[in-house]
Amino acid sequence: MNTALAPGFVVATPSLRDPNFARTVVLLVEHGESGSLGFVVNRPSSLSFGQVLESLGFERGHAHGEMPVLAGGPVSLQSGWLIFDPRNVDDEDLEDALIVNEGLAVSASRKLLERIARTAVPPRCILALGYAGWSEGQLDAEFGSGAWMPADFDPGVLFEVEPDARWGRALAHAGIEPGRIMRSGGDVC
Repeated sequence: MNTALAPGFVVATPSLRDPNFARTVVLLVEHGESGSLGFVVNRPSSLSFGQVLESLGFERGHAHGEMPVLAGGPVSLQSGWLIFDPRNVDDEDLEDALIVNEGLAVSASRKLLERIARTAVPPRCILALGYAGWSEGQLDAEFGSGAWMPADFDPGVLFEVEPDARWGRALAHAGIEPGRIMRSGGDVC
């Protein structure tokens, strides 16, 4: 496993009882001295892509395809973040994007979302509403208390696995069998 946490997954352990994060997989895109930024990637939103576009006043144009919409975290629920493979969009659309690595970028660009609405949903693209954020040292302290487990970033888990299966797959990718994890109290997950 890489020693760097970002980009990577942080997977909630059964001891994490906070309802915002219980049994979640967070895609961590930044982790450093000033804090951490990530997106919950295994909780579908109650809103569809079409409903999001309608609420923003975007016309769908001739766009085809449906984009998964996730509840990305408890912070700034009104913000929308595109999580995508930058190799699938035009270079001009990357101006306002954070390129995390060659196969992963994030953007809160309204311009990019509007272009997608008018044209087509690119492959490997997710919309997260809200985000997860930690202040300086906060996530490290939560690791120390056993609330999270790190797992290497796997684009297949993010883009090819259904959201409800991502927690188990991220744990398995880290070499942990989800059925062998015990909750505090002795119950098997």
